[in-house]
Amino acid sequence: MVSNTRQEACRLLGGAKLRRTAGRLAVLSTLIEAGRPLTHEQIRARLAEAAPDKVTIYRILENFLEVDIVHKAFLRKRAWHFELADRCTARQCHPHFTCTSCNRTYCFTDAVLPMAKSPKGFTVHHQRVQLEGLCPDCNEGERKN
Repeated sequence: MVSNTRQEACRLLGGAKLRRTAGRLAVLSTLIEAGRPLTHEQIRARLAEAAPDKVTIYRILENFLEVDIVHKAFLRKRAWHFELADRCTARQCHPHFTCTSCNRTYCFTDAVLPMAKSPKGFTVHHQRVQLEGLCPDCNEGERKN
């Protein structure tokens, strides 16, 4: 029996007209299962022994970026974070929340924000929103201290 994650990965690759290689399926399945933005290294760690080499993972992610399967999440850390682009439009993505205590990133996919109105003469191509604060777990930890 093929898992729902693998079926979803196959559907996304087919829709983008990309071959279903073992590496692509593994990386895409990892992103689907995570449900949140992951760095290249986090993807590699989750794949463990089955992980393709570093360069192959970078190439796979670049392929996914080119066909809009994934996008780079705008986060304050230096490393790029990748996530599925299925809940974003060409001009706007859902807000991301980064906990300033544990550094975990959450997607606020249900948040609907209006596009910013730009001053005369400016054209906005893409809007990204990054929120920072404490996640529920870290909030609870602070209350106990």
